[in-house]
Amino acid sequence: MATFRLQGSKVLAVDLAGDTVRAKNGSMVAYEGEMAFKKMSGGGEGLRGMVTRRLTGEQMEVMEVRGQGTCFFADRASDITLLAVRGDTLHVEASNLLCSDGGLRTGTTFTGLRGGASGTGLFTTTVEGSGQVAIMSDGPAVVLRVSPSYPLSVDPGAYVAHQGNLRQSLQSGVTFRTLLGEGGGEAFQMRFEGDGLVYVQPSERNTVGGDV
Repeated sequence: MATFRLQGSKVLAVDLAGDTVRAKNGSMVAYEGEMAFKKMSGGGEGLRGMVTRRLTGEQMEVMEVRGQGTCFFADRASDITLLAVRGDTLHVEASNLLCSDGGLRTGTTFTGLRGGASGTGLFTTTVEGSGQVAIMSDGPAVVLRVSPSYPLSVDPGAYVAHQGNLRQSLQSGVTFRTLLGEGGGEAFQMRFEGDGLVYVQPSERNTVGGDV
């Protein structure tokens, strides 16, 4: 299995010994050794992944890297966090997924409607199996624990990923700004209940979930 390690907070080094990893297309900044590269489209497994990508209008292009040596990945000086997936499912915003073990299965999952009136869907990328994943965030990712006694509401512009036994729902028409009487901005909050971890970033971005 490939070995993931950080070189500082903004560069991921992956040691390969005949292994395969999948990474965001265009994110490789250097490599040592002998590597073979293959561009993949969609990022999801099979037809369902392709269809849901088309529905969301996302162009998630992924490359597969196989070889002997070390690859270095980075993307727009984003901070990188390493996560372990151990037989569970990691949900992550497509734009925040940098690299994953080749043995992990990736796909998409429907998480609800965004912008109620428009009737368009909100999807996240799923990563399943056992292996390592590198996610990106605008600033250092913050890990928030959700327990049965303490549900969590998240601004969609700050959401990065979540894992564990969590139920996710969307509260449309309620935002942090409307609570403060400012209005505008996102049309909903993301609410998590159960037992697990949610990763957020300290800087809001204009994303798929942000202002549609």
